[in-house]
Amino acid sequence: MNFRPLHDRVLVKRIESEEKTTGGIIIPDTAKEKPMEGEIVAIGSGTRNESGSLIPLDVKAGDRILFGKWSGTEIKVGGQDYLVMKESDIMGIITHKAA
Repeated sequence: MNFRPLHDRVLVKRIESEEKTTGGIIIPDTAKEKPMEGEIVAIGSGTRNESGSLIPLDVKAGDRILFGKWSGTEIKVGGQDYLVMKESDIMGIITHKAA
């Protein structure tokens, strides 16, 4: 990939939602909302505090995240659609516990 976010920004690939409901009803494209879940592809180096020291981000590449409906800016890199957003736009990291 030829894109690296700067400072406190992250590059996110949306994770597409299911095309069927649990009852088996197929959801048409016109009725779907954009997914608010994604996977972090790349992160910036972090922000600097008043003394100039680097504060790293709380997220890392590979994390599954939840973000706001209107968060980020859509971009296309290498024919693939991504979102660039600030770390503060991320609501949380999704973790899966083993059963």
